[in-house]
Order: sequence, then structure tokens, then C-alpha cells
Amino acid sequence: LCPCLIYGAYIFLPFDAPLLPTVSARLVYTLRCAAFATFPIVLGMIVSAISRLCSSALEPFGELQREVEIHRTYVSQSVHLFILYFFNMAVLATYLPQELLKLIPLLTGLFAISRLIFWMSYAIGRSFRAFGFSMTFLPLLVMLLWNLYGMFVLEPENLLS
Repeated sequence: LCPCLIYGAYIFLPFDAPLLPTVSARLVYTLRCAAFATFPIVLGMIVSAISRLCSSALEPFGELQREVEIHRTYVSQSVHLFILYFFNMAVLATYLPQELLKLIPLLTGLFAISRLIFWMSYAIGRSFRAFGFSMTFLPLLVMLLWNLYGMFVLEPENLLS
């Protein structure tokens, strides 16, 4: 489903990436796009704090209730995946040709949407969360494989420069 979503958005959404001739400009563009991917994480932190405040637990440092634990786990996993996603997007932006830089905001949007889907499905039940997690993890895995391919096969002479 992820390749279909990315391809459809790439073809049908009417925007293009700005002209980014240098690596530093591409990294700044990636950083700006990644700021939007933090929205689900910040929203999860807010909901987690509200659920902890509204919790009926008598001891604030005691065992967490299921409602509080869902949001805390979501935020923790999302932060870990965002770090991996961001570093892979930053490396990806250095290897992509100019006409494919439109993928950076599309991958960012896919990350944000898939984390929200994961959160909703995780709240419904633990057996439903695989769909949202796979929408986050599989594009991350593809980016990692493409980055490794780019580093070791396409440009091995520039591996550390």
C-alpha cells in the first residue's frame, strides 16, 4: 500500500521541490520537512499528559493504567522511529536527483499519517497495530536499503567524504 500511496501522491499532487543544488540546501529542506513529522509525536505527548492528569491512579509513580500506557508507549516508539526516519531521509536527500526531491515531503507526510493510524489502531486493540507499524517501518527499511546501495554501489569513492 505504501508504494501505491507514494506513487499516487508523487504523480497527482501539484507541487515540485524547490531547486536545491547543494547538499547543505537539501539537508535544510529535509530538516524543514521533518519538522512536520513531529506533529503526531507532540500530539501524543499532549494526550499522554492529559490522560495522566485525568487518571484515577492514587499514586502518580505507581503502575500505569491501560489508557495512560497506550499513549506513553506510542510516544516512546514514535520518537525512536522518528530518529531513524529523519537520519535516513537526510542521507536520502543527498543521493536523490533534483527531480525526485519531491519524495522528501511525501515520505514525511506518510510517516505522520502512518503514526496516527498506528496510534488509533493501538488504542483499538493490540492486534490491529501491525498495519500502522508496517506503514512506518517498511518505507524506513526501503530508505535504509537505498541509502546503503547509494553509499556502497553508486558512490563508493565518496563514502566518507
